[in-house]
Amino acid sequence: MKKAHLPFFISSLITLLLLITFHNCSAQKNTSITTTQYITDPQTLTSSGEIYKLGFFSPANSTNRYVGIWYNKIPIQTIVWVANRDNPLKDSSGVLRIANNGNLVVLDGRGVVLWTTNVSSITVKNSTSELLHSGNLVLQQASDRSIIWQSFEHPTDTILPTMMIGGSRRTGKKQQITSWKGESDPSTGSFSVGLELNEIPQIVIWNGRQRFWRSGPWNGRIFIGVNNMDSLNYLDGFYLTRNAQEDSVHLSFMFADNSSIMSRFVLDHHGVIFEQDSKEGGNGWLQTWSTKDNGECDVYGKCGLFGSCNKLNSPICSCLRGFKPKYEDEWSKGNWSGGCVRKTELRCGNSTTSTSSSNSNSSNEADWFLKLEMMKVPDFAYWLAVPDTNGLLDIQNFTPAGWVDLHIRLARSELAKYNPNHDQKKNLKVIIIITVLVGTFTITVCTYFFWRWMAKQRGKQKKDMEISLKTHNVNEESPDQNMLGDNPDLKIITFKELASATDNFSEANLLGQGGFGSVYKGKFMDGQEIAVKRLSKGSVQGLEEFKTEVLVILKLQHRNLVRLLGCCIEREEKMLIYEYMPNRSLDAFLFDLSQRALLDWKKRFQIIEGISRGILYLHRDSRLRVIHRDLKASNILLDEELNPKISDFGIARIFEGNELEANTTRVVGTYGYMSPEYAMDGLFSEKSDVFSFGVLLLEIVSGRRNTSFYNHELYLSLLGYAWELWNGDKKQLLIDPTLLPEQIFEEEIFRCIHVGLLCVQEFANDRPTMRTTLSMLISEIPTLPTPKQPAFTERQVSPQPNSSQRSQKSCSVNNVTITDVDGR
Repeated sequence: MKKAHLPFFISSLITLLLLITFHNCSAQKNTSITTTQYITDPQTLTSSGEIYKLGFFSPANSTNRYVGIWYNKIPIQTIVWVANRDNPLKDSSGVLRIANNGNLVVLDGRGVVLWTTNVSSITVKNSTSELLHSGNLVLQQASDRSIIWQSFEHPTDTILPTMMIGGSRRTGKKQQITSWKGESDPSTGSFSVGLELNEIPQIVIWNGRQRFWRSGPWNGRIFIGVNNMDSLNYLDGFYLTRNAQEDSVHLSFMFADNSSIMSRFVLDHHGVIFEQDSKEGGNGWLQTWSTKDNGECDVYGKCGLFGSCNKLNSPICSCLRGFKPKYEDEWSKGNWSGGCVRKTELRCGNSTTSTSSSNSNSSNEADWFLKLEMMKVPDFAYWLAVPDTNGLLDIQNFTPAGWVDLHIRLARSELAKYNPNHDQKKNLKVIIIITVLVGTFTITVCTYFFWRWMAKQRGKQKKDMEISLKTHNVNEESPDQNMLGDNPDLKIITFKELASATDNFSEANLLGQGGFGSVYKGKFMDGQEIAVKRLSKGSVQGLEEFKTEVLVILKLQHRNLVRLLGCCIEREEKMLIYEYMPNRSLDAFLFDLSQRALLDWKKRFQIIEGISRGILYLHRDSRLRVIHRDLKASNILLDEELNPKISDFGIARIFEGNELEANTTRVVGTYGYMSPEYAMDGLFSEKSDVFSFGVLLLEIVSGRRNTSFYNHELYLSLLGYAWELWNGDKKQLLIDPTLLPEQIFEEEIFRCIHVGLLCVQEFANDRPTMRTTLSMLISEIPTLPTPKQPAFTERQVSPQPNSSQRSQKSCSVNNVTITDVDGR
């Protein structure tokens, strides 16, 4: 009888083992949540890099279950985000999945929705959810991975690196963090933190609707009401971004100079913000700062109007100089909320008129200002909200840093008590005024005669400039000293002609502006359309750069180079006249969503090939060997048929026949397009232009700027993004999503990505020449070498010499043209 049951027992045991194995495998392979793949309690989802984990948890001393995100490798479970904070699960039957409408939901065992992303605008139900490397839980379209919803826009009590707080005054939308209700209760507490959206923003902690703490105003780098915030740990750590169209302001932080250090800001249920750091592999958190570092002085308005708080004093509250307690009895008992009032009213507030001689003399004693050093800036928002009080609220004495000098207005009689030398200063002012008047007269006379002399010099300078443009060689070290000679193609056009052609440089004819000045559309009397590049008086393009651009373009003739028609040097004006390009520049098409759709792949490849042929002409096929040094999308102009024309030769360099590389101590060009050896060491060669072309190539394929990746995104630049996709065999994700499927020639596009990565390799010797690059693009070379890691995949900046700052800091990269003139 036992033998008869044995096969059944073995069969059941095998089935059970298979089910357990299948369950474990499915749990291990959970890297994302889809309509068919979900997680149940106690399964988890781990971010790429394995820094964060998403799953179900119970706080200490609680049996409720919540869906949250915590640090994966820190033994003490540290929650950074909670989904169903106000609607907990009562048991372990919870499920986190994608609902039929595409939203991410938390369900209990009965299928009741306890929490949802609640995105009403989802049109495609095929959505997925993923926990990013940054700790950001995102809901995205499965087709193009565009983000529909993200936890970084719906935080709880913790701010992580690259997360933003702030809001928009136009839409009224705010992004704040809110405390837990208690140490073991994640539900919404009474304290919240956000940006106050004034012209000069500041961080505020609210207890309900009442202010509890404030940071003081933003000065462009730090919040100056936070003591010791200008120490090295915070410099360049905070990023404030504004959007004029949305009338919005957002703040984020990223100041850990080591990827192994994790930082966070958390708001506890007592209304205190803590900054905590932890090293990778560490056992816990180190508190480095909090809003209670100044004790009771950090409580908003602790000493009332015109009261100042100093934690080193006893009692901590005192009235500002020239003020006294409003309620003496309460003040002596330690109740300072009543604040202080002036001992003597200001003269500007006294409307009475006295006829006595003594009063008449007194009325002439004007109010003055007393300087108070090392103070926290009062709350300007309170002054705006209650203007009738003219009161200064929430003032502190700061030591040793984080302060400003505060000037308060006092009556003359009060000022004399604190500044006995005031009358002497008044007499000194009279002497200074007389001295200034005499000096002004002398300077005026000298200026007149100097102006007369300069007028004569300008006339001479104009004639010398015209001669120089016709006889001066672009590269003074070139053996061909008179290669231009008296060139008849160099047309000098008068200012009057250009003013007439551009309708006196009207705003209606303005095509664009930059660091050099402005570009205007014009039309000559014969109907020829032109583009006039008018350098401003404070232009970053110097005289030598102006001459270089004129002479280089004049000697170079190619269908993919812009054509120069003439120039103007008159008075203080310097202008270049080009053929008019109706489609302006490549960046106007490539980085504008509505215009980008006009560039199908066939046209994009035509532009790529045209640019490469133009660069090859500069490097090898022209009578001059030219290194452009500023190749970027805005310097590629497009004619009426969208054919590319390389422009802006102001910082170009001419190489002699045997010269392969040059060095400069002043780097010029545009960050994001500059090769690493040029940006860091001042070395440039043909391979520098090859690097810039590689960046352009990847931008044309993807439709994204190299510097369009923001702090909340996983990748620091287009180069890093492309490299990651290439290594992960996901290069198809780099293709511009606006390209229609029937327009995509995958083999040709993948070849362009391959060539682009070869061009942006870190070391110049690894990059191909422009001739090889063109051959690879048009498939003359069937087998391409494997690219090495690109440059600038990490955005790191070295400190300035003699600086005590850290050796490296995270920073953002902007598309800024460096304009120092390089000696030739």
